[in-house]
Amino acid sequence: MSNRRKFIKQIAGISALGIVNPTNLIAANDTEHLCIMHTNDVHSHIEPFPLNHKKYPGMGGAAKRAKLITKIRSEVTHTLLLDAGDMFQGTPYFNYYGGEIEFKLMNAMKYDAATIGNHDFDNGIDGLAKQAKNANFKLLSANYNFDQTPMNGLTKPYHIFNKGKFKIGVFGLGIELNGLVDPKMYGKTVYNDPIKIAKKLSDYLKNTKGCNLIICLSHLGLKYSTNQVSDLVLAEQCSEVDIVLGGHTHSFLEKPIKIESNTGKFTYVTQVGWAGINLGRVDVYIKNNVKSLKVNAVSQRI
Repeated sequence: MSNRRKFIKQIAGISALGIVNPTNLIAANDTEHLCIMHTNDVHSHIEPFPLNHKKYPGMGGAAKRAKLITKIRSEVTHTLLLDAGDMFQGTPYFNYYGGEIEFKLMNAMKYDAATIGNHDFDNGIDGLAKQAKNANFKLLSANYNFDQTPMNGLTKPYHIFNKGKFKIGVFGLGIELNGLVDPKMYGKTVYNDPIKIAKKLSDYLKNTKGCNLIICLSHLGLKYSTNQVSDLVLAEQCSEVDIVLGGHTHSFLEKPIKIESNTGKFTYVTQVGWAGINLGRVDVYIKNNVKSLKVNAVSQRI
């Protein structure tokens, strides 16, 4: 029997066992893979928790996170690394250095974008502006108007990333600061309705800019017992948003929450706790302009 016939016979046998479909071997070449890594509420946790910590012994730390990020990038061609806010406040590193170390480490890890959380104002609007100038990644904030503050010109409402067949629109949303942050800390920052902003931006990114994946970096919080705007409310009302990467409520989710919007489309909402002890991961695949989200590998403990 010729080598060609032997190969065909072997492949047919493997296929019969349900291990592989030979036609899929060819079709797989048309499929593009994007891995989205994400963090939220790291709160200046540069080092791991102490080994004797009751809840998180030895967990977290920037060095271990960087190692995991490097490993994933070596395995996947197209990646994004995003943060959903509250990068600052929580350890003496912030008290001494005002956020400089946090941003420089994020630069070293090559974060692509981050949004702004309420604790990122803890050194005042001037302190935030000082550190924002050090960021090599995009600072995205669509519903905070910084025109009359030192942060003017240091953020963008959205950014479009092109990764292979993916055209990804990413925008950021922040929580209402009034009643949560001392007004002298955020100065003349103006808060705008996040739902209205999200609807307008997601429609623009999809239908005008032609994005085939839309991500919201949210520091609104996962859910509340009151009528306060949250990630779940956002997902229900903003059907063009594919993924909400959230923060603020320090919610550890084992897997994303799948929300059906008022138009029948689905949005995935996820969050990975706090202090940098988890690295979130969402894998997205596209073939013939059809997206699929893999949601069974959501976060990896660091």
